[in-house]
Parts: sequence; C-alpha cells; structure tokens
Amino acid sequence: MAMGKGYARAYYGTEHATAVQRKSSAHLLISGVSNAYTLEVLRVFGNPILQVLKGLSFESAMVPDPKRCNSCKDSASSRDSPEWTRPSPFPDEVLDRVLSLMESHKDRSSVSLVCKDWYNAERWSRSHVFIGNCYSVSPEIVARRFPNIRSVTLKGKPRFSDFNLVPQNWGADICSWLAVFAAAYPFLEELRLKRMAVSDESLEFIATSFPCFKSLSLLSCDGFSTDGLKSMASHCKNLTELDLQENVMDDLGGGWLSCFPENFVTLEVLNFASLNSDVSFDALEALVTRCKSLRVLKVNKTITLEQLQRLLVRAPQLVELGTGSFQQDLMPRVYAELESAFNNCKNLHTLSGLWEANFLYLPVLYVASAGLTFLNLSYACLRSNELANLVAHCPSLRRLWFAVIIVSKTEVLDTVEDKGLEAVGSSCPLLEELRVFPADPFDQDIVHGVTESGFVAVSRGCRRLHYVLYFCRQMSNAAVATIVQNCPDFTHFRLCIMNPGQPDYLTNEPMDEAFGAVVKTCTKLQRLAVSGLLTDLTFEYIGKYAKNLETLSVAFAGSSDLGMQCVLGGCTKLRKLEIRDCPFGNAALLSGLEKYESMRSLWMSACNVTMNGCRLLAKEMPRLNVEVMKDDESDDSQADKILKIASLETARKQM
Repeated sequence: MAMGKGYARAYYGTEHATAVQRKSSAHLLISGVSNAYTLEVLRVFGNPILQVLKGLSFESAMVPDPKRCNSCKDSASSRDSPEWTRPSPFPDEVLDRVLSLMESHKDRSSVSLVCKDWYNAERWSRSHVFIGNCYSVSPEIVARRFPNIRSVTLKGKPRFSDFNLVPQNWGADICSWLAVFAAAYPFLEELRLKRMAVSDESLEFIATSFPCFKSLSLLSCDGFSTDGLKSMASHCKNLTELDLQENVMDDLGGGWLSCFPENFVTLEVLNFASLNSDVSFDALEALVTRCKSLRVLKVNKTITLEQLQRLLVRAPQLVELGTGSFQQDLMPRVYAELESAFNNCKNLHTLSGLWEANFLYLPVLYVASAGLTFLNLSYACLRSNELANLVAHCPSLRRLWFAVIIVSKTEVLDTVEDKGLEAVGSSCPLLEELRVFPADPFDQDIVHGVTESGFVAVSRGCRRLHYVLYFCRQMSNAAVATIVQNCPDFTHFRLCIMNPGQPDYLTNEPMDEAFGAVVKTCTKLQRLAVSGLLTDLTFEYIGKYAKNLETLSVAFAGSSDLGMQCVLGGCTKLRKLEIRDCPFGNAALLSGLEKYESMRSLWMSACNVTMNGCRLLAKEMPRLNVEVMKDDESDDSQADKILKIASLETARKQM
C-alpha cells in the first residue's frame, strides 16, 4: 500500500553518545587497556564533540573538511594544518576498539572529521555505508573512501516517485554501482536498495559476482521480475535474507521458490508479501522446514489459513510473521489446529498481512498477541469493534499501523472510527508509533472514519507516543495542542487532513496555531508534515522553534515567499524539504543559497518557480545538481518540478 511506505531512521543524540562512552569504557578495561587511555578515549569521544558534530551526513564525510572539525576549528582549510596532521594521542588498537562499538553512521562520519589519524582509522574500519541519494556521490568515490565495505544501503528516486510525479525512466539504476562494487568489494554481503531501478540482469550479476552474498532487501524498487529472483535463489548459496517490499515488478509466477537447492538451509528472512501470483506451496513448505534459523516469514495473500497452519507447525521459532488471506471458511478442526499453531509461537513479536480478515477467525491470534510489539493491519481493514477486541490482547504493543475502511457518501457501513482509536488508547499504554491511513487515498467521493477525537484519545492513553502518521477528515487547533501536551516527545509528526486547505472545522480559522503548538512543545521533532489551511505564520513558527527538524513536507500551504524563507533561515539542521502546490516562487527558492549544500535534497512541484530562477540557482551553486522536470503542454517559462541534490559529482546523465 502506497501510504504505508516510508520508514524513519533512528536519530542518535546525546543519550547515544553517553551509551557509547559507558560501553567503550567497559570494553576497554576488560580488554586490558589502561585507565589512562580509557579516560583519554572518553574525553575525545565525549558529549561536547558529538554534540557539535552529530548529524553530519555521509556525503559530508566523503572528503573531510578540517574547518568543520571541532579540534581544527581555528585552522586553515588545508589538510596540512598542524591540527589535522597531529597524530592521535592513543594507540591505534584503542581507536579501532572504540570505532567497532559505534553503530551510527552519523557518529562515525563525525569522528572521521577530527584529524587525519581518525579519518584513516574510520575509513579502514567501516564495513557498512549508507548513501541517502545515489546521485550525491559516485560509486568510485565510495570505493576509494571505504576499502572494506561489506554492506551498502542505497536510496534512489525521490519519495514523490511513489505518487507518479517523477518520470518513469528518471534513472537511479543500480547497474553502474554493481560494476564498481564487483571490483572493489568482491566480498560484499548485503545490499539494501530503496527506489532504485533493478533489472533481472542486475540480480543475476549480484548472485554470480559476490560469492559471499547473504542479504538482499528491495523496497519500492522497479524493473525486475521473478526471473531475477530465480537467479538469486539458484546461485546465492549463503543467502540469509530476501526481503521484497512494495516493488513494481513483473510477477511471472511463483516457480522461483523451487529454485532454492535442496541442500539450502541458511535463510533467516523471507518476505514476498507484495507479490501477487500463486507460489509453489510444496516448495515453500520444504524451504521453511529446512531453514531452522528462519526468524521472519511474510507470505502473500494466496497462502490460505490451512497452509499457514502447516508453515507455523514447521517454524514455531518465528519472531515476525506476515500471514496470507484471512477470509476463507474453516472447519472446526482446522480452526483448532491453527489456534494451537499460533499458541506454539512463543517468540512472535511482529504480525502483519491478515488480508481481508474475517472477524470469525481473528480470535485465533489472541493466544499469540500478548508478546506482540508491532501490529501491521494495513491490509486487514478492520471495523472498530474488531480492532478493539484485537488490541485488548496486545498490552505490549509499541507500533500499530492500520488502514481506515473508506465509505462513500451514499453508503453506510461500520468502519474503524474514533471508537477503535479509543480502544487503542485504553489498551496499549506502551504505544510509541501510530500510522493511520486510508485504504484508497485517491478516491475523492469518500467519508473517512477518523477525526481529531480518536487522535486525542490515543494521546491520553499512550503517553510514550513519539511517531505518528495520521490521515483524518477533520482537525482543530485545540485538538492538536492537547495531543502534543499529552505527548511532548514527538520526533515524527505527520498530519494529513484529507481535504487540502481545510481550516479548523470548529472555528474556521487557519491551522497555524496547531503546528505552532507542535514545534513549540516537541523540542525533539525531526520530521514534520503539515496540512490544512496554513498561512506564513505556520512557517514562522517552524523556523523559530523547530531547531532539530531534519525533514519537512508541505502541500497546499503558505501565503507568500516569506514562509519558505523562514524555514530555510531558521531550521539549521534541515536535510530534506518537500514542497508541492504552494505559492513559493523564485525569491523563496534563492533564499536558501547558503543552506542547500548542507541539505540532502529539495523537491518543489506545482509552485511559482520559473526556469530563470532555476538557472540562477545552478549558476550560484555549481556544486548542486539542479534538475527541472517539465510536464507535457506546460508553460516553457515555468519550472513544473524541481529536484535539488547536494553532490560531489557533476550533473547526472539524463535518461
């Protein structure tokens, strides 16, 4: 489901730095390093440096800049400065040990900027690299910078490609990256790709060029078919993970599961929930039986409840399960066997699937629900009483996703409404993440089932809530203010009022004070999506108070260029800015000249920017890739869609 996309990364701040200190100290003392060296490590890796340097991107660490280094802040930009070339005050083995305990790519990138020794130590010790945009840096630069990579996470097309706003053949092909990786990283083990173009030939190349390859995750990718999956199954002898999520691919049948060799036993994660065709159940059952270490299994909707029961009997060790269809008729004996199979899954903490769930069979889940921490009901389309009965058995729930059944204006049906959310608030006190989205967001002649009342009810009962994506049919300023007072620790707040430009339904005033309350109260806020009738006052609030904001999404909002100018001038940590259907023009675009190089990307569509404004931006900022995408039959002077990428490369080749 399109609206279920988009996963947020954790942010490592002061608490993480403190944890690194404590963990480093313990490990250094155990390994026999003296207390003097331990104290020196803690001093250098302490909070002051990380607080200054945290949040620097991978791209900014590709070519270290001594001016941005805390220890070299007074030096010239040359790498030959004494501060940059000064040797590390403690042995290499101590630095290597501390770096091995650092998991955050942001913190590692920050460490590499301190001095030359730390740069080299981080360079040689890094085994995983995250690249937030495939055009921000070339694969050759990555290979030169990091010689020992085993795992790569790579993102391609802009998020708006999910909504068909990016040309079909825009680019983001994995092919050129694989060619470099094959030469530089023959022992590559893991690829995690998002919104990349991946062909069957590329999948075959991965399967045959990297003998140690173990893990492939494709999220919202396109260009391949199940023939490519056959290559992966046939040639990757050590494969532990095959994770396919929301891809646009040619589903040519389920025979690819039969291509795993009979002696293949290493699989730990298998997710083919987004595929549509029937699979060979005999091959699937045999594979699940052989792979004793299988932890995650997410099947597609063609798998019946009876088949699911057989799979659970053979894999009671699962911790994450995505079921198939939950709709067919069951005999009492099969129902009892299915309930028994769920009861034997003692380690289950994540449940998804449940396509078109029949309320008669939901009780089989109750025996396995006590330990659930993540419940994804995106495809279940439950009604209020069904959701209430299910979450009542999930006291440990931390994450909940569900889709609202959409009802036409002329049809009356029960659906998940505010009563269902009231049940969530009363049953799930540990809830941290809530996503509520419509099953069909593009249907205009609809009535949506949730309002501000359900959101307020959740906020009262779930005080740990810090991530929300909430689609609703109405909202008020007072309700949002109450919500953030109840849950002031929001890091991600994404509110979508379905009718663009809708005011506070009680007062008919703009929704400015609602989002003003969000940014004033939620000081840890990293991602914000705004909606409703908004004036420039909203953006003045954002620029003044949202000092930790990294990603902002705006649609159908603002009064003038001032709004965007306030955001670019005030949000010092902003990394991604997404704008559509707003009145912002050239003055707003050009107000960010000093900001854009530190941002990962800027997207603007259906705004008031002209081609001359884009040309001036490209001239003033030669290190940026500024790309304009024109719509058919549009005004030649208008820039219909703009994508700005901070890059170490020259402009990308156009498709």
